[in-house]
Amino acid sequence: MKRSEFRTALSQYFEPRYAQAVLHDLRLPAIGSRTPAEALEAEEDPQRVWDAVCAELRLPEDARFPHRADVAN
Repeated sequence: MKRSEFRTALSQYFEPRYAQAVLHDLRLPAIGSRTPAEALEAEEDPQRVWDAVCAELRLPEDARFPHRADVAN
């Protein structure tokens, strides 16, 4: 997952205000209690950050790889 794909996934799963709150306010224990924005700024792998968001917010399993959804078809 690229950073741009991370942002696209965020906007696909959350309305704009909530997406910004997730990006800047949600602390993720799986990545050192950083926010997604902090983790990405620190060059954390975007897929790892997205996986942490999915786990923390209990998104469905198919949410983990939205950037690969079209590849399977």
